[in-house]
Amino acid sequence: MTLNARARHYSTARFSGAILVLTVFLSCSAIAEKSGGELIGGAFNLLNHHNEPVTEKDFLGKFMLVYFGYTYCPDVCPTDLQIMSEALRMVDPAIARDITPVFVSIDPERDTVALMAQYIRHFHKNLIGLTGTVDQVRAIKSKYRVYSAKSDNTANYLVDHTAYTYLMNKDGTLLKHFNHALPPEKMAKQIMALAR
Repeated sequence: MTLNARARHYSTARFSGAILVLTVFLSCSAIAEKSGGELIGGAFNLLNHHNEPVTEKDFLGKFMLVYFGYTYCPDVCPTDLQIMSEALRMVDPAIARDITPVFVSIDPERDTVALMAQYIRHFHKNLIGLTGTVDQVRAIKSKYRVYSAKSDNTANYLVDHTAYTYLMNKDGTLLKHFNHALPPEKMAKQIMALAR
């Protein structure tokens, strides 16, 4: 399936479930941001793009910018990962050094460690790719209130998913979420205001 065909297919995929989860997510994220972020984030066990096991404890002590997506995504994921990369380049270097950008696969059946390693090279130099088993990915999606579902059962399936970038505090709790396609200068400004 060509990139254009995949994009057209994506545009006609199911959105009713995504809209429902979006409503739930926005409610949860608003509550989480007001209550110290306890509702989003938590324990996980995954593999990074170096094929090393990692948990949430490996990221404590630094801020994280976390995005959930998949390498076969035709447009939404690369757009948001590019925005994340550009925003980090706009952030004061003293602050940026204290932020770990993370890309978590929602498509573990196809997103192998090797594929993740190849994919993330197109974005920020410090971006860490995470993948795992279906159960491991399901668990972290639940912790972060992420919705995803295959659009069909063909070999070239696309994945409908929520598209937010999470700014996580040094203790692993949510500071803020950023919407899809937010201009990088706006993201950078909000990161600098919060990641201190």
